[in-house]
Amino acid sequence: MTAPPRRHATIAGTGVALPDRVVPNSFFEGLVETSDQWIVERTGIRERRFAAEGQATSHLASAAGRRALEAAGLAPEQVDLLIVATLTPDRPLPSAAVMVQAALGLSCPAFDVNAACAGFSYATAVGTSMIESGGAENALVIGAEVLSRVLNLTDRTTCVLFGDGAGAAVLIPSDEPGVLASALHADGTKADLLTIPAGGTERPLSPERIAAHEGTIHMESGREVFRRAVTDMTSTCRDLLDKAGLSPDDVDLLIPHQANARIVASVGQRLGIPPERSVLDMEEVGNTSAASIPIALDRAWRAGRIHPGDVVLLASFGAGLTWGATLVRWTAPAPRA
Repeated sequence: MTAPPRRHATIAGTGVALPDRVVPNSFFEGLVETSDQWIVERTGIRERRFAAEGQATSHLASAAGRRALEAAGLAPEQVDLLIVATLTPDRPLPSAAVMVQAALGLSCPAFDVNAACAGFSYATAVGTSMIESGGAENALVIGAEVLSRVLNLTDRTTCVLFGDGAGAAVLIPSDEPGVLASALHADGTKADLLTIPAGGTERPLSPERIAAHEGTIHMESGREVFRRAVTDMTSTCRDLLDKAGLSPDDVDLLIPHQANARIVASVGQRLGIPPERSVLDMEEVGNTSAASIPIALDRAWRAGRIHPGDVVLLASFGAGLTWGATLVRWTAPAPRA
């Protein structure tokens, strides 16, 4: 008996939503000891976007999701699965995903994934697996954050890094593999390297903890986070390419998590992928955590840097520690003007 052909998943379209408010590096000069030159030299970031008052994660996620569906030519009622990767949901309960589901008029299962800056890698792997197994005909995968609400604006090591935004991708079934391979990793022994200490069941928020900024992002060692990000993303990309029978020479475009320009450059250099085949996208948006990769992916696609047949390597690293990579053969045509 002949086995049925294997189902694959591919990316059919992407979308982005960014808040209107532009926050230049000069904004922080009156808050901490810093300067535009200091921030640019160490991070590559010149500005970022901050959400407006009343603008929540689900609002940005919904806008990005709507644009991705339009790009893919998929109607809301056709969506089978919605996954939102975020560490900054609108509320602790319910998920941001159900807010997005209601806003977009979907009627499918919807849930959040929290793997910090690696969230989009995790969500894409889940969506791909659901399509490959026949559990879903398609999936809308969104990375969205409003990190400006969890920043300590007196902490120079973190407050200048992050921005708000959302990016989305639509996954559909395909006879030929679009998503070639995925890899996910975690190391919970290093959870305190990058964390929001309070606000959960371990340390509920109190007036004292709020005053001590325990409900905001804390980074124990920027040097160690930098080292692990470069090492872990590089090794995972190598393993993934080996698994797919490809080499760095086969990669048309590398899109690492946009945390820091030096991290992006170091990953590309270690893999032997030159800067012209790597995306550097944090200059105008900063580090948008789970939204980082889909924002960079969409902007690269719409700028004409990705074409059908191209091999695109996505790599992420975040708190947890969590990291992952996704290898994609691009199948979507050029976006409509």
